[in-house]
Amino acid sequence: MSAAVTDSPARTRTYQVRTFGCQMNVHDSERLSGLLEGAGYRAADDGDPADVVVFNTCAVRENADNKLYGNLGHLASVKAKRPGMQIAVGGCLAQKDRGEIVRRAPWVDVVFGTHNVGSLPTLLERARHYEQAQVEILDALEVFPSSLPAKRDSHYAGWVSISVGCNNTCTFCIVPSLRGKEADRRPGDVLAEVQMLVDDGVLEVTLLGQNVNSYGVQFGDRQAFGKLLRACGAIDGLERVRFTSPHPKDFTPDVIEAMAQTPNVCHQLHMPLQSGSDRVLKAMRRSYRSTRYLAILDEVRAAMPDAAITTDIIVGFPGETDEDFEQTLDVVRRSRFAGAFTFQYSPRPGTPAATLPDQVPPEVVAERFGRLTEIVTESALTENQRQVGRTVELLVSAGEGRKDNSSGRLTGRARDGRLVHFAPQPATATAAATAAAAGVSGSIRPGDVVTVTVTRAAPHHLVADEGVLTHRRTRAGDRSLEGTALITPGVGLGMPSVGRPARSPEPVTACG
Repeated sequence: MSAAVTDSPARTRTYQVRTFGCQMNVHDSERLSGLLEGAGYRAADDGDPADVVVFNTCAVRENADNKLYGNLGHLASVKAKRPGMQIAVGGCLAQKDRGEIVRRAPWVDVVFGTHNVGSLPTLLERARHYEQAQVEILDALEVFPSSLPAKRDSHYAGWVSISVGCNNTCTFCIVPSLRGKEADRRPGDVLAEVQMLVDDGVLEVTLLGQNVNSYGVQFGDRQAFGKLLRACGAIDGLERVRFTSPHPKDFTPDVIEAMAQTPNVCHQLHMPLQSGSDRVLKAMRRSYRSTRYLAILDEVRAAMPDAAITTDIIVGFPGETDEDFEQTLDVVRRSRFAGAFTFQYSPRPGTPAATLPDQVPPEVVAERFGRLTEIVTESALTENQRQVGRTVELLVSAGEGRKDNSSGRLTGRARDGRLVHFAPQPATATAAATAAAAGVSGSIRPGDVVTVTVTRAAPHHLVADEGVLTHRRTRAGDRSLEGTALITPGVGLGMPSVGRPARSPEPVTACG
């Protein structure tokens, strides 16, 4: 393989992965980077042209096609000036469009789908050898993505897939046709990957799936997800556990109990509503109704009064009337969301909703979207204002505070997922003495843990300007400072296993 991916013994080919879409795509991109690193490539330095550019695409977002082909058009002239440069397109849009991508952009070298992520290095080699585009789209999963190596984006937080695919039939969603039916990993493999990350200093994991709380259906255990959360609670050194995204129809009391009773499971819930109208929910094939959705929120808050709840909402689904939209606004007001991802409906070719009658005029959708955004912003601000005066624990993050350099602040995530911008110096006066006794010392790095008092609230973040009360340095912070990439081997799909899988040598690759 090394002969195929290097121009000469003295030069290593470089790569860049560009990611569009959901958390699943972000995690798939970590796998793609891990595969390329294992095949002898290295990440291109910021600002430098890469020998291989990989697009990991999304077919759900609006104008996904235009974004991809616009980017490909820009690279056509770049590639023409750089002999040997390769372009690869993978992900959901590749799964959907298949050979159409090469027809519209004949300078693309490789097209691969959601089911054969692991084929990328081989396809690149073939394209170079035969000097011809390679298109390989499988209709079923080749290997579970988590059996592949990954170059992790973070030293302190990691994605862990528990399933891929989806068994639901929502009329607006193309994901099941592109990702396939749900395939669940065995619990032992999930826990082995979590343990591997924790052994490398990771403090937080997010369990990932298209519908995480249906986990276990493939091996006949409908309470498997709650059990998995509790098992994560037994992993020493794992400080935070999150998950995304659950489906209301599968949300059961045992999951709420596991969240409330497992200390390292964060009191954060992202649960898509999509619409507050029962008539629209039925047209969407969402097998719950607004009363059930609100009842779940009541149950969650009864068990965890401090829970931060966020959601997804679609505005302007075909046939949505003014009355339907008012019902959505009513449910949003009653839900007290800490935030929401709101979307204007647009038809996705290949979905049942795209051919439904009574498509809502764009100007009506835009007006409703503006009104919904106002309600969501008011709700988020109200919920954030409840945090003012509270002391919160933050896992310091990298790159999430766009104004940190100019404001002199750092940024971290509270246990409930809220973004907090904080003044990095120790608190003054009485608080300073408390901080000194608690061990505040040295510079604060991404991956360290601090406590601060919230002083101000905005709709999308909190501010803590009185300084740091406590500061705990971590191995993740050490690695962030060193700049060494965290590369993990894959964990196979098979029967539950005990202990940690065999490890590769400690990675020393520089961050790209």
